[in-house]
Amino acid sequence: MLPFADLLDRLSRTVTAYAGDRDLMLAGVSAAANVMVADGEVAGSEFETALAGLRANPVLEKGYDGLMLEAELYDGIARARTRAGRAENLRNVARIAERPSEQRESVFLIAADVADHDGIAPVEATALGEIATGLALDPAALLRASPVRRPPAA
Repeated sequence: MLPFADLLDRLSRTVTAYAGDRDLMLAGVSAAANVMVADGEVAGSEFETALAGLRANPVLEKGYDGLMLEAELYDGIARARTRAGRAENLRNVARIAERPSEQRESVFLIAADVADHDGIAPVEATALGEIATGLALDPAALLRASPVRRPPAA
């Protein structure tokens, strides 16, 4: 019976990926948006990092095109500009708290990559802490992974 249950689980994940996992997408967008707005300014490089992170998720890549993700990210940023909107974004993040750790960690790491452009500022660390709490994750353990440093553009 176990192999059959495994097969059903895989089939369900495949169908969800192609149909679009809205909760996972909103969690990723909302986490990135809260971190982007935390320091009071939204840098273009942060926006591009968030989009790249969202597109790198295989479930989101199959279920959403780039324009859809971009539009959702703009909406998330607009929400994050108010306290009520940031709280709504955190509720979007917390909706996936019961999901497998791989999905929760992916959402957190998208937000961490957005925060870590010039080092993680204290306000961004606070936003990451709120996101980690909503995802039931240990942020310190996940932040120990060293980001890839790209050479500066010439």
